Amino acid sequence: MHFIEWYPRGYGVAFKIKEKLFETQSSYQRIEIYETEGFGKLLVLEGTVQLVEQGEESYHEPLVHPVMLAHPNPRKVLIIGGGDGGTLREVLKHRTVEKAIMVEIDEMVVEISKIYLGIDRGAFDDPRAEVVIGDGVEYIKRTGEKFDVIIIDSTDPVGPAKQLFSEEFYRHAYEVLNSEGILITQSGSVYLFTNELLDAYSAMKRVFDRVYYFSFPVIGYASPWSFLVGIKGSIDFEKIDVNRAKELELVYYDPERHETLFQMPKYVKELLEGKLKL
Repeated sequence: MHFIEWYPRGYGVAFKIKEKLFETQSSYQRIEIYETEGFGKLLVLEGTVQLVEQGEESYHEPLVHPVMLAHPNPRKVLIIGGGDGGTLREVLKHRTVEKAIMVEIDEMVVEISKIYLGIDRGAFDDPRAEVVIGDGVEYIKRTGEKFDVIIIDSTDPVGPAKQLFSEEFYRHAYEVLNSEGILITQSGSVYLFTNELLDAYSAMKRVFDRVYYFSFPVIGYASPWSFLVGIKGSIDFEKIDVNRAKELELVYYDPERHETLFQMPKYVKELLEGKLKL
């Protein structure tokens, strides 16, 4: 038995499966949990791989720690999505954090992740954490709160999640950041979602004071996977607090080699910088 996620142009990522542990249809999506042969449990939403238990840090660490370490004092963090709890777990590793709000539209993802995955490792019960079940787009429009860091841990930049990569959404996000703030979003496969990456980058550039892009090899995804970072204020994302990083137990992201994040294929870099057209 096997599970394959098919990407554009007939590219697939496959896992050998021991058994299907769970399947249901929530109000929003089909949720499946599998036991793989070599990577523990596999979480699948609407046919797309969200994470594999053994290796999920290869996604959550680069999503969280580079921006947290680039911000001088990240005390209040907003997470949009992230119902499995991995992003919340990594955020709460930072002792500066006083409050982390996670807004997840599908409560069933949270509950099933608690039962079958447990990768939050107690994060959902941390007194600094607040879980809001609701639409992240609407939340960011209506909230009166301000944040130091916003992390968009959504599904791929296609279909229903596309509005999380829009100029309108980024404008609302910019407004709820403090004067020195930073936003990060995952932005899909560098090779297979190139157009979506370019669109999100262009939208971000029209809103934020500065925009950075980087990539990271993520287990279970069509790597390299891209990330976009928007800056409000004077934060330099190329510089991080290595001393604070020493307090963290990390597996994949190496703060002492932060500069390696910015290695992007030449043609993609030229596309992003407008030196090359598709």
